[in-house]
Amino acid sequence: MQEEIKLTQFSKGGGCGCKIAPSVLQQMLKTEDKSSFASLLVGNESSDDAAVYQINDETAIISTTDFFMPIVDDAFAFGRIAAANAISDVYAMGGKPLMAIAILGWPVNKLSPQVAQQVLEGGRSICAEAGIPLAGGHTIDSLEPIFGLAVTGTVHPAHIKKNNAAQEGDLLFLTKPLGVGVLSTAIKRGLLQAEHYTVLLKQLTTLNKVGELLGGLDDVHAMTDVTGFGLMGHLVEMAEGSNVSIELRYSALPKIMGLKDYLNHGTIPGATSRNWNSYGSKVQIDDSVDLAEALNVLPDPQTNGGLLIAAKNAEALQAVFNNAGLADYLSPIGRCVSKTEKCIKVLA
Repeated sequence: MQEEIKLTQFSKGGGCGCKIAPSVLQQMLKTEDKSSFASLLVGNESSDDAAVYQINDETAIISTTDFFMPIVDDAFAFGRIAAANAISDVYAMGGKPLMAIAILGWPVNKLSPQVAQQVLEGGRSICAEAGIPLAGGHTIDSLEPIFGLAVTGTVHPAHIKKNNAAQEGDLLFLTKPLGVGVLSTAIKRGLLQAEHYTVLLKQLTTLNKVGELLGGLDDVHAMTDVTGFGLMGHLVEMAEGSNVSIELRYSALPKIMGLKDYLNHGTIPGATSRNWNSYGSKVQIDDSVDLAEALNVLPDPQTNGGLLIAAKNAEALQAVFNNAGLADYLSPIGRCVSKTEKCIKVLA
């Protein structure tokens, strides 16, 4: 009988937990290059989800790439998760995906080509759900399995949603629950229960299609998807870029089924502490909040996480959310306030 392949055993990290810590990444991106391109509407300056280049008055091109090591053991599921995560960057800019090409690194002396083929099939299936072709790609022989996509999309220049345009008084919304990093770590340790795996896999492979519709709403001022830096990392980016501070209601945060149990088991990703060490000094947590839990939830690295949205009010989102099956996420998780000493204040 063929031995079952557990992909997570071939990688030191998994999903967006593979990301380099925010503080280290900032050092890497420092440059003296002052080149400017008038048609480049979004580049590195805003720490945004994708680059955007204007073609004409009606069309801008979105370009992004995302890839990582296995977050689950099943090859087909890994391909689906990585593809959904990469395509999300286009939706987070308010855009429509157009096509994708694959990025595949494979340890050919450890894992068979047939397993890689299943990863690619998973990626192709998610591209089909997004209505785009997986049109090609590039492969290398690598020490660990790596998969992702480079995705091209389009957006009307007036519909671009950056992460640095939130306004004082905006309410904040999140379209998926938190805790993906904790549960995926439970997979590697053989602790995740079948019922929770089903919930986790559904979330990891659900496309953030609603972002394209939100791009057309004037009352949506800023948007990003929550990924490897955790909710708190993306809140800090939004607050600093928008020159506001944020009051976050911890009790209002949606959390994935089973999260509390796995926190009690200590299935905490290594990226959680790296994330917090990068931006924790910018955050004030109220004494009424369970600090031990918050420090493992707020910086928990998310893979294909929900959209973080700054909007004028809930009414502006209601019709779009209802039609997308997101009515449960119409309750705000926080609000933008005038700038204070700390970027983020976490309240009970």
